[in-house]
Amino acid sequence: MKTAAVQVAQDRPVRWGVLATGAIAAAFTADVRELADAEVAAVASRTEASATEFAGRFGIPRAYGDWAGLLADAEVDVVYVATPHSAHRRATGLALAAGKPVLCEKAFTLDAGEAGELVSLARERGLFLMEAMWMYCNPAIRRLAELVRDGAIGEIRTVQADFGLQGPFAPDHRLRDPALGGGALLDLGVYPVSFAQLLLGEPDRVQADALLSPEGADLNTGMLLGWDAGATALLTCSVTAGTAVTATVTGTAGRIEVPSGFFSTERFVLHREGAEPEEFTTEGPLHGLQYEAAEVMRCLRAGETESPLVPLDGTLAVMRTLDAVRDRIGVRFPTDR
Repeated sequence: MKTAAVQVAQDRPVRWGVLATGAIAAAFTADVRELADAEVAAVASRTEASATEFAGRFGIPRAYGDWAGLLADAEVDVVYVATPHSAHRRATGLALAAGKPVLCEKAFTLDAGEAGELVSLARERGLFLMEAMWMYCNPAIRRLAELVRDGAIGEIRTVQADFGLQGPFAPDHRLRDPALGGGALLDLGVYPVSFAQLLLGEPDRVQADALLSPEGADLNTGMLLGWDAGATALLTCSVTAGTAVTATVTGTAGRIEVPSGFFSTERFVLHREGAEPEEFTTEGPLHGLQYEAAEVMRCLRAGETESPLVPLDGTLAVMRTLDAVRDRIGVRFPTDR
């Protein structure tokens, strides 16, 4: 049954509940605690010891040794889901069923089918839901996309982007466990794919090749995406090689180069024929994961159920592309239908 959209009053902080206690949960919590109009009110883990330790580390007032306690907490306005990929569907679904708005880590789910279920549930219940694709909330990336839309480099012809970690990761590491959605694609490849689709939308063709681990996780993956309008994207991700982590967009009238760490950059350079390179910088009052948190809080205060910066239809389109890549390279998860 659809309910009225959750709206947080302007005169008090937005109260976050953090679900999970891993590295990304810690990074998000540290950033959110620096925002004047936010507070982390509660944390939940599968064990009370983990939740209590995390709460003590960050000064969080309430710690729960199960998800149910946090989801029933009336003083939690929004839930941040930071579990492994394999638990995103269940954790986010339970939060939405409990009437809580959700910011869910990327990759959003294991596959497009799970993502569609969550989007349908959120829309049916009139609840806010957003993928934690913080790159889309980054001011520099937003400015880059605006320039491209305004024709600064003409019609896009190529996009190149990479994200690779040196490794090695042990066979029992989550990045090599298909049951947890392990592999380079969902952890790292989601960034190059999301970058390309931010500028070009969902591709018309997907080709891919990969090196797989003995467990069946992708260790090194290359993707070639094609659009009927004439653009192509060459994207790579790896958990066996530390790549430059850069991005380039080339059009018929110029190109834009984004330096290492493209997904969280503060600058990029515009090159056009006959003109000096033009550098754009977007240093602001926020940093890191604060931009996505601020966008969630803006939406909640405005009574919005989707973010225009990270639209759910865009998330679904990215998940379809990731599914297509997995199909091409032969990666299977236990939950595949």
